[in-house]
Amino acid sequence: MHSPIEATPSAAMYLSPDQFAAVAFCGRQRHAWRRRFFAPEAFSHRSGGKRIASRDVMPRRGTGLASIWRYLLAGVGLAALLAGILVIVYLTAPQSAPGPDISRSKKTANGLFVASIQPERGVIRQGELQSWLLTLKTVKGDSVEGAAISVSGGMPQHNHGLPTSPQATDYLGEGRYRIEGLKFTMSGVWQLRFAISAAAGSDTVVFNVVL
Repeated sequence: MHSPIEATPSAAMYLSPDQFAAVAFCGRQRHAWRRRFFAPEAFSHRSGGKRIASRDVMPRRGTGLASIWRYLLAGVGLAALLAGILVIVYLTAPQSAPGPDISRSKKTANGLFVASIQPERGVIRQGELQSWLLTLKTVKGDSVEGAAISVSGGMPQHNHGLPTSPQATDYLGEGRYRIEGLKFTMSGVWQLRFAISAAAGSDTVVFNVVL
């Protein structure tokens, strides 16, 4: 038997209009309830008394992880880009020219002697006549005696020579020779060139002096 609500179509003729509308409304509600209950998204959990579909929860978690990975990859890419820019800037930046060699001891041009120079008073005085000491040794460390020495030089950047004519005046022993008459009239890079002739042969050496 059918309940009054679940009346068959043949019984609908016995229902009043209000009863028929109520039966139709209940049928629609029952159909909608079944569709929501058996639909895949209906299987969900409850939180705070509200239905939350599981398919709405899981994608949000996946979307959050994907966003984190995207941010990480973007950060790595930006760091690599900045590193590349820094490398390019470093490689293309103009390199400063090396300064002059200001060593006070070195081998002569052909390697026959080891020459060393120093101001006799220990300080370089601009605009004053002064004497320097030139010490000559063989490559084995023996003192070079009886050498003939000539001195020249100047300022290559200004294209002029020495303002005086310095000379080797005294042999002081142990390979040391006094060079007198040197004068540096201005600040800058000066060159002193020594031509040396001794028993081992002839050779030259150039020193840079910076004031």
